Amino acid sequence: MTARPPFIVSTADVPERRHVYPNSDEPMGAARRLGSAAGLQRIGINLQRLVPGSRSSWPHAESDEEEFAYVVEGEVDAWIDGRLHRMLAGDLAAFPAGTGISHCFINNGDRDALLLVGGEAAKASNRIVYPVDPSRRADMGVTEWWDDAPARDFGDHDGRPDRQRRG
Repeated sequence: MTARPPFIVSTADVPERRHVYPNSDEPMGAARRLGSAAGLQRIGINLQRLVPGSRSSWPHAESDEEEFAYVVEGEVDAWIDGRLHRMLAGDLAAFPAGTGISHCFINNGDRDALLLVGGEAAKASNRIVYPVDPSRRADMGVTEWWDDAPARDFGDHDGRPDRQRRG
């Protein structure tokens, strides 16, 4: 058998990394940057593990980058515009660019969940809004905040895992 080319990667060989937003001590779900490891430059593909009580990110929407999340294993609550929607293994959520649909994924269960998440690579034209975390604006460049995101009908859920909401 010949040696594998660099664009074929094993998940086990890609390290898990946890993101923490500036001025926060909450680690987001651990992710393996599979697309980058395989050499992709125009799309990002990550395998993200959400332990019970964790979430994928702060709720956000993007102006010029499409994103998706596919549940590989377990169950998660999709936080969409302030409302929770249960997702099971085999479910896909897609977020077209420019719609203003704010989202994140929360593991309120008692077992790990595994998501395949992806989207377009960072574009200079992209802007982001964090509707329930406006303090994030101070951490971003002046042109990175999406001031004119489409108005959406929001529910009252704050986007945090149940374990944080009780604590």
